[in-house]
Amino acid sequence: MKRRLRRMAISALLLGVLGAAAFGAWRLRRVQAAASLPSAPVRKGEFLVIVRCRGELKARKSVQITGPVNVPELRIVWLAATGTIVKEDDPIIRFDPSSARQQLQEKEAALKQAQAALDQAVAQAGVAAEQDKLDLANARYLVERAKLEVSKAEIVSALQAEQSKVDLGLAQKKLDVQAANVELNKVSNEAKIASMQRARDKAKDEVEITQSRLARMEIHAPSEGLINYLPNQSQGWINAKPFKVGDQVWPGAAIAEIPDLTTLEMEGKVDEIDRGRLANHQEVRIRIDSLPEITFAGKLAQLSPMTVMGWDWPPTRTFRAFAALEKMDPRLRPSMNGALDVIVDRIPGAISIPAKALFTVGGRPTVYVAEGSGYRAVQVEVLARNPDEVAVRGLRDGAQVALVEPDKKELRS
Repeated sequence: MKRRLRRMAISALLLGVLGAAAFGAWRLRRVQAAASLPSAPVRKGEFLVIVRCRGELKARKSVQITGPVNVPELRIVWLAATGTIVKEDDPIIRFDPSSARQQLQEKEAALKQAQAALDQAVAQAGVAAEQDKLDLANARYLVERAKLEVSKAEIVSALQAEQSKVDLGLAQKKLDVQAANVELNKVSNEAKIASMQRARDKAKDEVEITQSRLARMEIHAPSEGLINYLPNQSQGWINAKPFKVGDQVWPGAAIAEIPDLTTLEMEGKVDEIDRGRLANHQEVRIRIDSLPEITFAGKLAQLSPMTVMGWDWPPTRTFRAFAALEKMDPRLRPSMNGALDVIVDRIPGAISIPAKALFTVGGRPTVYVAEGSGYRAVQVEVLARNPDEVAVRGLRDGAQVALVEPDKKELRS
């Protein structure tokens, strides 16, 4: 009898130990399950109602660098490194000057030849003018001499007097012919000299044009900024790559651009549904993808009055919002992508939770608050929404809320 009682006591004790172990294991699994759910604390503070959009940095002021006009055979022999910060008047592009220098030598030789021909023509015209003056003086002398012979008509025979008058007429005719020859030679020499001067001036102009082309074989930065080379589309837009050393450049081609980094602004794409909530001078927060640790402050500077069609497919229409940065950062570059948050309202002392912590249960917004080893469903009132947070009413500050919906076993009534 005693042995049987002892066995029963031992069996009861073992059953109790096993039951306690099973209950402990079940309780541990429930606590672990509850603790394994991701959660976040409820925060109390100012809640910012924002409109978020994607965009990229662009420079409001940018200078384009083009190839010299009326300059043939432009081949790049040197380029400033792309992405370099250049100052005003710094050299950025050099072209091969050998052809222009050869042309300059030829034009200078032609100019010297034209100048020599002009000088010779001027000298010959001077000699001819002096000879014409001498011949004209001789003709005048003969006229005066013939007049003197005519004046002797009273003291000479009638035949000799008539002969003197004839000689005077001939001398006068010769003087008129000589004067006409002098005027003709003068006009002819002036025309010849003028022609030589035009040839000389043309050669001089060609020398100056060639010198100007040679001077434009080196392009200097018109302003301070970041040098960026544009695609060379001479081989088609599919094979277009930025200009490099050795490329042939056609006159007037767009080679590079220099954006002014002090005029950088964020251009965001705003959906039509959010356009009515935005206005100029609203505060913005800018986050750049490549600099996630920094948030840049700024103000909304401009809004496009009409939508702009995008290049994606299917085509979309969005407004453009331009935000000016309050403080520039030397690491910022044009075309950097980022997010633009426009602050449209502020709610002081608001209770906010992560957007992932809000669920819809029975058509009502619901939050799961951690209590002990489980979670309790709490219905809340939504005051405002953001892409990341939600301002609600009905929760206390500091509570832990689940970011995923718990199982029914983890819920507490």
